[in-house]
Amino acid sequence: MSAQTSPAEKGLNPGLMCQESYACSGTDEAVFECDECCSLQCLRCEEELHRQERLRNHERIRLKPGHVPYCDPCKGTNGHSPGVRQRAAVRCQTCKINLCLECQKRTHSGGNKRRHPVTVYHVTKVQGLLEEDELDEETRRKKMTEKVVSFLLVDENEEIQVTNEEDFIRKLDCKPDQHLKVVSIFGNTGDGKSHTLNHTFFYGREVFKTSPAQESCTVGVWAAYDPVHKVAVIDTEGLLGATVNLSQRTRLLLKVLAISDLVIYRTHADRLHNDLFKFLGDASEAYLKHFTKELKATTARCGLDVPLSTLGPAVIIFHETVHTQLLGSDHPSEVPEKLIQDRFRKLGRFPEAFSSIHYKGTRTYNPPTDFSGLRRALEQQLENNTTRSPRHPGVIFKALKALSDRFSGEIPDDQMAHSSFFPDEYFTCSSLCLSCGAGCKNSMNHGKEGVPHEAKSRCRYSHQYDNRVYTCKACYERGKEVSVVPKTSASTDSPWMGLAKYAWSGYVIECPNCGVVYRSRQYWFGNQDPVDTVVRTEIVHVWPGTDGFLKDNNNAAQRLLDGMNFMAQSVSELSLGPTKAVTSWLTDQIAPAYWRPNSQILSCNKCATSFKDNDTKHHCRACGEGFCDSCSSKTRPVPERGWGPAPVRVCDNCYEARNVQLDVTEAQADDEGGTLIARKVGEAVQSTLGAVVTAIDIPLGLVKDAARPAYWVPDHEILHCHSCRKEFSIKLSKHHCRACGQGFCDECSHDRRAVPSRGWDHPVRVCFNCNKKPGDL
Repeated sequence: MSAQTSPAEKGLNPGLMCQESYACSGTDEAVFECDECCSLQCLRCEEELHRQERLRNHERIRLKPGHVPYCDPCKGTNGHSPGVRQRAAVRCQTCKINLCLECQKRTHSGGNKRRHPVTVYHVTKVQGLLEEDELDEETRRKKMTEKVVSFLLVDENEEIQVTNEEDFIRKLDCKPDQHLKVVSIFGNTGDGKSHTLNHTFFYGREVFKTSPAQESCTVGVWAAYDPVHKVAVIDTEGLLGATVNLSQRTRLLLKVLAISDLVIYRTHADRLHNDLFKFLGDASEAYLKHFTKELKATTARCGLDVPLSTLGPAVIIFHETVHTQLLGSDHPSEVPEKLIQDRFRKLGRFPEAFSSIHYKGTRTYNPPTDFSGLRRALEQQLENNTTRSPRHPGVIFKALKALSDRFSGEIPDDQMAHSSFFPDEYFTCSSLCLSCGAGCKNSMNHGKEGVPHEAKSRCRYSHQYDNRVYTCKACYERGKEVSVVPKTSASTDSPWMGLAKYAWSGYVIECPNCGVVYRSRQYWFGNQDPVDTVVRTEIVHVWPGTDGFLKDNNNAAQRLLDGMNFMAQSVSELSLGPTKAVTSWLTDQIAPAYWRPNSQILSCNKCATSFKDNDTKHHCRACGEGFCDSCSSKTRPVPERGWGPAPVRVCDNCYEARNVQLDVTEAQADDEGGTLIARKVGEAVQSTLGAVVTAIDIPLGLVKDAARPAYWVPDHEILHCHSCRKEFSIKLSKHHCRACGQGFCDECSHDRRAVPSRGWDHPVRVCFNCNKKPGDL
């Protein structure tokens, strides 16, 4: 940059002396201006200063004739547009800075600085250069915005109208790596929001549509890119306007507010109305309650380097009056922002989510409206990056998309709390507990992330939904909470043996850690309730679409049907083996002490005929030995064994010796008395189980509905496969998934898997979707 000054260049700027005094003591004429040093420099000072490593890359310009330097303090922000730096009017010799008239008035009009000596630049030159610079800059900026057009970003139904990030950037017409901020405007319909944006950012061009008609001209959310200020400008639908989807429209406004860095609330009224303060107060509360968490989650989910939110946006209240004074005009000692905070407090609203709230007013005696004050306030806020930093347009789209995905769906009118602009129902899950009617407190669409429903209040028990769950008391006392479910049989029992035990001992409660902790009919009398002994109970909410509380032990009848189906499918299994096994087991379980166990009876005690698998073994009620049917066909009373005066089965030998009294001790009689009661009941059970053979011949369709567990969808309601949607017919059979209870075709439910939560401890039919679920069903 340095060069020898030619004789012709000397004397071109005789009033401009070196301001550095680094090598020349301030006596030489200025030849260069260094913007980064903020000074005029002579040839020697410029050369000496910029030899230093840290100053070497400074931009310097050689002075031309009539040069007037720029104002040092204001940098074009003191009431002027950005990019238009003000020319200096004077130079303070003491402070060694150049000052425009406004900065001189602001900084040197009082105190000791008023006496500082100044050098005055030629006023005519200053004004001429300023006007020329501003005219050129204004023309350039207008030209930059000539091709700007707006586009529909979100429609009135909250549907985003751009497909992806690339489409959003293309419609904005900006560079993908361009850092920008978002400015949005809110206000009542008819207050001139679109007109305000057009004149503030686009020099009056109708980028956003305006109309003199009564109907609102802005429906949904529209966006445009301002290349001068590098901001995405968003226009919104007005409040208090006629709309069909009022709830969705109001919720949409808060989504726009959440992604904005600067919010303009436009009001055209002689006095500030309460709806302005209620809107901003409610928006602040809803932002903190629902949106801050989601924005932070989006930052982590999308892997963004730029946080989407630390504080909410800054707010500028743009107030236009005609007949009344602006806020604070009658209280010069109080700033308008202080009066606004007082109004918020009186209404019980606290706009703490917003990083700042500013008031900018204009009184329009004669149209058009003066937007210069609003423009200066906006530019000042846009330069402030302490709370909200510029980010790529892709980040803005991701934030809007995340909020739209989370907070979407219809809002039921009967759930609306119209006392607030942004009631919780706009943003929380709309599901209600079927038992108590309490609402879910989680955000909308939380199920997509696997988050279950939750309610603030406790639920009440409903017999219809049986919403009582059990936890093992022993495990709870050891610091674990293990849920247990009453079911037909223990997991260690085979299907048929488990069914036999269920018929005799009732349902069981089995803990994965403690094993079987309870049987409902373990004793003939005096059985205690499990709640008093082995389990804890909790009443839980029942949410639509869930079936977690239809888990019970009522699948015993269906297990019988499954067993019959299983036997009927194979000729080799059409024998009475299962029934005989059950009968033999029941006989041994409830046999009197003097009876020989079935497992030890291999042949008839009289004729010695060997028993085959399907042969029936009979016990003589007198001697207790095992006989075939022909050798024990007679009956007589056996009161000495506790059978009473009624005739019962006896063998031929005991029948012939009927006049001989058996020698039975009193202790044996007492012991046998209890077991005989069990035997009498057991014989009724055996006769019931014996009907299984006969039931095979009965059409299963006649008993399916009676056997259907409570969580199964009834057959008459199943018209097509729940998965592939094939319509059922005579040739296409219906099958129930043992886990979810829905109806499927065979192709969609051919998998087999245990469903312990439903009482199926052995592999049973499950659908394709349930089989894919991890863990136990």
